[in-house]
Amino acid sequence: MASRDKVLIIKTGYSETLDPETSGNVSLGDVLRSTVLLHAFPPGTHQVVWLVDADAAPLLRDNPWIQRVMTVNTFTPFQLMREPFSAVINLEKDPGICAMADSVPAERHYGFAFDTAAGRPTAHQYAGNALALAQDRETRQKAGRSWEDVLFEMVGARYGGERLILGHVPDGAAVHDIGLNYRVGTKFPLKAWPADHWTRLHNVLAPAYSISWQPAVDDVAHIENYIDWVASCRLLVTNDSLGLHIAIGLGRPVVALFGPTPADALADYPNVKKLVAPGSDTCPP
Repeated sequence: MASRDKVLIIKTGYSETLDPETSGNVSLGDVLRSTVLLHAFPPGTHQVVWLVDADAAPLLRDNPWIQRVMTVNTFTPFQLMREPFSAVINLEKDPGICAMADSVPAERHYGFAFDTAAGRPTAHQYAGNALALAQDRETRQKAGRSWEDVLFEMVGARYGGERLILGHVPDGAAVHDIGLNYRVGTKFPLKAWPADHWTRLHNVLAPAYSISWQPAVDDVAHIENYIDWVASCRLLVTNDSLGLHIAIGLGRPVVALFGPTPADALADYPNVKKLVAPGSDTCPP
């Protein structure tokens, strides 16, 4: 077998790639949607190692495009600094992670870097636009560029409409007409459409369609159950959340509700209909 380039992708989920904040809440949706970048490093020519927080690791389990999933622990930096790669792609802006990523031996480094003089994140080649968008919310809202487009630009590639890649792909047939994906993560609670709106939508649809409400997923280790539920719906109505990205990966028709987050940050997937709250462009949320 011919040798393949070994690539390290650092996407722990501690921050959203194009959002300035870093918090203790792992963004599951941002980890999953980052798998679209795997198309730039196909398995026939690349061996991908992915560094992620343990809470988000189940999202990458059994992904055929990832050779090895590494979870963050105390000793992870020491291992990576002794393991050479063809390329390192760092999608995290935390200064410590940037410094660690720059210390990993590699022929090429992409994404966010560490400014040793200022002690803050900076950008490798191709990632200057991404850093500018991440550091200024107003610039990001006015950019009109999809997150996928910017992500590919960070590695010197061009986005061509590729979808994210799921590890767990259910093979069962859909049993519900419409799924109501009404929950959002704890990191951005303002993404949630008001509860009474969901109830009114259910009451309008229920006479003509079979409706299923999003189940609680209390243990991320059982994320497959959530993916199974999305797959069981012929159409999903959802907030801008993890369920949206799962539906995109499955190719399910989906109606996506946007309020505080810009709709144009999501690529125009053929299976997605975006609905934008009035006034959200000028006064989010």
